Amino acid sequence: MDRAENLPRQVWDELAPADDPMWGQDVFTAMQGARIGPDAYAYVLVRRDGLPFAMLPLSAVRGLRLDQVVGPRERRLMAPVARAFPRLVRVPMLFCGNFLGQGHVMGQEPLPAPVARLLVREVMNHAREHRLGTVVFKDFAPHHLEALRPGLDEAGFFTVASLPDTELALGQVDFEAFLASLSAKPRRNARNKIRKFQQQEDLRMEVLDDFGHLVPAMMELYQQVMDRADQTLDVLDEEFVRALSDGNPREGHETGTDQRLVACFEGDRLVGYLHCLFRGRGAVGARIGLDYGLAHRARLYHNLHYKAIELAISRGCRHIRFAQTAYEPKREFGCELVEQSYALNHTGRLPRTVLRLLLPPALEAAREQALAPKS
Repeated sequence: MDRAENLPRQVWDELAPADDPMWGQDVFTAMQGARIGPDAYAYVLVRRDGLPFAMLPLSAVRGLRLDQVVGPRERRLMAPVARAFPRLVRVPMLFCGNFLGQGHVMGQEPLPAPVARLLVREVMNHAREHRLGTVVFKDFAPHHLEALRPGLDEAGFFTVASLPDTELALGQVDFEAFLASLSAKPRRNARNKIRKFQQQEDLRMEVLDDFGHLVPAMMELYQQVMDRADQTLDVLDEEFVRALSDGNPREGHETGTDQRLVACFEGDRLVGYLHCLFRGRGAVGARIGLDYGLAHRARLYHNLHYKAIELAISRGCRHIRFAQTAYEPKREFGCELVEQSYALNHTGRLPRTVLRLLLPPALEAAREQALAPKS
């Protein structure tokens, strides 16, 4: 199966993680029509007694730039090679799971060992057929990876820690209760940053459910963030954001991935946003955009997140996740780090040996640098 919409929405919703907005069918449909990195998509579907039982999305990137997935130090070391021999730093790669989110095998029951072996065999066959040498199960939490272990071990995969996810547990009655739950120093810092924002008489914060007309301005602000990013594996484009915004469900209509834009305006000009998605009792602050000309004085980054937390609490969410960046402020929000890993392999024996030797140190160095305190 090569398109998400080939599976009936009801079946998709039964298989997909119930509280993870990044696994809504609308998100995968938007990915397929956008240019965010992958060149092709596929879905390995396992049936039991004729009924869909488990599914694993695949994303093929035929020319992945290695300097997009390593840290700044490694990127500087690779720069001369990238300029002189650009093909040497581009590799064909098959990503298993969600290219934009946490890794899962879709399915409502524990994954039996025979199904794990079948899924991994089909993944490796797909990689060989399409000449995608490197295979990566991307950003899988330990228990999700452990369910695949019989197939991964049989095929010769090895595991490397990836950047952790950030998740904030919710359940407070309101935002004031959330602030009260923070320890003394983060609570003082939060109230100070909120005051700093409120002192900016020209700025206002809004929550929008209809924001298609703002997409061009959103992309300009998003680009400012990406220009400062250490890693740029999954860069969203206007087609992806517009497809999601156009597909936002309205009250009384068919449900899909529900979303809101936490938007900051200076007059009529958008100067910051946090794009929030909702599914079940879960929320995600998917991507952020900032005007760095005023972001610092207005404490814009923090206040966009505070508004998203307030919104998630008001909707009864049990948790909200944020991107795998800026770990220091997210720890201050009260986020826990959710450990995740890559499981890696190569279709060729010699490249597999080289991959096992060279890639883990580069990925581990990038992880350490991302988690190091910046203040």
